[in-house]
Amino acid sequence: MKTIAILFSLFLCNLALAQTEKSGNISVSVDNLSTEEGKVYFALFNEDNFLKKAPVKGEVSEIKDGVAQVTFKEVPSGTYAITAYHDENGNQQMDFEPNGMPKEDYGVSNNEMNLYGPPVWDDAKFDFDGESKEFKLRF
Repeated sequence: MKTIAILFSLFLCNLALAQTEKSGNISVSVDNLSTEEGKVYFALFNEDNFLKKAPVKGEVSEIKDGVAQVTFKEVPSGTYAITAYHDENGNQQMDFEPNGMPKEDYGVSNNEMNLYGPPVWDDAKFDFDGESKEFKLRF
């Protein structure tokens, strides 16, 4: 009987702790777009999947009055990075020159751009405490 009581108590404690994890919204906007053609694709990554796998969350925005904006909803607290690119030709992928340079504008959280290659996790990462947060990316 004691074993059942202990297991039940542990279950209730685990349930209570699981409900205390905070989650909130992360709003992202870009306002320095070169044209209003196409859409802007936004991605929210954690360290494990940064530019290697599908993002934790992805959103697409139309461009209105020169601004693209999205909100990632109910994001649990943690460490993340945001990337975005302007898909001007509507092919739903980022296009590159033969030498590997991007043809389309892009940006990352913290607006730290690596001049010698793709974005770097340490430059783009940020801590999210589950409260609402806003980012303004620069392409």
